[in-house]
Amino acid sequence: MGRVATGVMVLISLLWIPVIQGSKGLYDYLQGVQGYLAPPIFAVFFLGVSFKRLNAKGCLAALLVGFLLGAFRLAVDTPVSLGMAGFAQGYPTGSFLWIVNNVYFQYYSLFIFVVSCLTMVVVSTLTAAPEAPKVTNLTFATVTAESREQSRASWNRWDVINSGVVLGLILLAYLYFTG
Repeated sequence: MGRVATGVMVLISLLWIPVIQGSKGLYDYLQGVQGYLAPPIFAVFFLGVSFKRLNAKGCLAALLVGFLLGAFRLAVDTPVSLGMAGFAQGYPTGSFLWIVNNVYFQYYSLFIFVVSCLTMVVVSTLTAAPEAPKVTNLTFATVTAESREQSRASWNRWDVINSGVVLGLILLAYLYFTG
């Protein structure tokens, strides 16, 4: 079964090459796709560890809505980037699809993030809150003193020093490559 799945994915990848070639380049294409798919995942993780009231139904709704918004944007962008018949000049100026297609991808990613957050909060508020034992030690507000002590005992001074060294190296690399 694994070989069949691999074969199918290879075929899909080969068929998708024209889409990538029609974009501004591989890097821009990958950034766009990542920008459409990552915001709901980040929203669920970030808000999930920050607020104990959020529940699974809200998280699932946020992931689904975010995915649908991202898939919609990909579906709108793909015919234009391929220059398909009728889309070589893009969508009619001023139309809804033209607006969606011409919004900068990072702004659209922010839109997906905000909508995902709102969806998660609204759905979680309208459904039952998770039981306290189920969220113990999963959010900042529900961490117990015992868990804090156990976490603190799991690292020492050298871990902090090594983390500082890694952060310093990342900063140096950033400064080097930004000129």
